[in-house]
Formats: sequence, C-alpha cells, structure tokens
Amino acid sequence: MLKLIRMVDRLSTFVGQAFAWLIVVLTVHICWEVSARYIFNTPSAWAFDLQLMYYGVLFMMAGAYTLAKSGHVRGDILYGFLPPRVQAGLDVILYIAFFIPGVVALVWAGWYYAGESIAIREHSSLMANGPPIYPFKAFIPVAGAVLLLQGFAEIGRCLLCLRDGAWPSREEDVEEVDVDKLKKMVHVKDEDIAKLDRYVIDEQHGERDPAVTDEARSKSGRSANDQERTK
Repeated sequence: MLKLIRMVDRLSTFVGQAFAWLIVVLTVHICWEVSARYIFNTPSAWAFDLQLMYYGVLFMMAGAYTLAKSGHVRGDILYGFLPPRVQAGLDVILYIAFFIPGVVALVWAGWYYAGESIAIREHSSLMANGPPIYPFKAFIPVAGAVLLLQGFAEIGRCLLCLRDGAWPSREEDVEEVDVDKLKKMVHVKDEDIAKLDRYVIDEQHGERDPAVTDEARSKSGRSANDQERTK
C-alpha cells in the first residue's frame, strides 16, 4: 500500500510543480501589461480575465500537491496533542464524511460545467468579445480528479498509521526556514544571540563591556566558520 501511496504522492507533486510555473507566466504577463498600459499606451482588453484564469488554474491544480505535503491549513488546537492512532482515526472519519463527498461533487459539477462551456464555446461576459473561458473550466474536473486520488492516498496513509501506530513518512520537499534547525546547523544558542543583541545596543549608546564584546565577536566568528563549512 505504501508504494501505491508514494506513486500518488509523486503524481500530485509533479502536477503541482508543473503548474507552479504559471506564477512565472502570470508575473511576466502582469509586467508586460503594466508596461503596455503606462509606457506604450496600448493596454490589452483581455489582460484581467487571463490573469484570473492563470491564477485559478494554478490554485486548482496545486490542491492535490498541497494535500500530499500536508500543507493545507488545519485547525489543530487539540489535534496536535493526540496520539497518532487517534489522529488517523479522526482523519479517516473526516475524509469519508466530508472530503470524499465534497470532492466527488466538485468533479461531477465541474464535468457538467466544463462540458456545457465547451459545447457553447463560452467566452467571458465581462466585456464584448471577451476571451474564451471554456479551456479554463475544463481544468475543474481534472483538478478535482487529481485531488480525489490524493484523498484516497491520504486515507491509505491513515490506515497505515492505525496499523503501525506511527505516521508514514512523506517525501521531502521545499520547506519554510526553521529557525531552530538553522541555529543547530550553525551551532548558535539563544544566549549567544542575546549577547550579540546587548553588544549592538551598547555600540549604539557608546557603552561597551569588553568581556561581552570579545565573547560576542568570538561567537560570531565561530558561527560564520560553521556556516561556511555547512555550505
């Protein structure tokens, strides 16, 4: 089961990272539109609609990727203090009761809306001769299907946790900077940072403690060397 879960994780990761490049496309498009509007005085009528569609596709197609990395916002005021098996049990109930029905409804409704939009070659109604939006709506059932598949993988992950008493590991990915981990990497303690802070304050007020100054410089030098070795 774990191999199958990892396969789904890799699929969701590939899809999410591939569509993440839309951020670059969106950024270039916005920069070009601003330049065209304010420098060349040739704005595009489709710019606003296209920007919405870029971001909408990115948002939808990254849903499964975020779920695979456990990146969605979770109200875990009490959840984090529970044993893994209890967490997994709650997750299974919530996935079956709410997630699966909701995403199935998304896929079904998305299939209907996309099919109707493609059939009439729907265009944006925000302006006369607006851009076509049926390609955008076609991504709704696709994104829902990938998210549903990842949801089943998460249910499998919960079942493994119920069996083993521990959560299966997830594949490593880009993470936010963890200050505590960074301190351990460069061998810096909170006391060292406090001494450096006092040194900076003393420098600003023209008051120096020689002992603190020498020790702070020594700690700072060692930390810099550790950082170089880490690199």
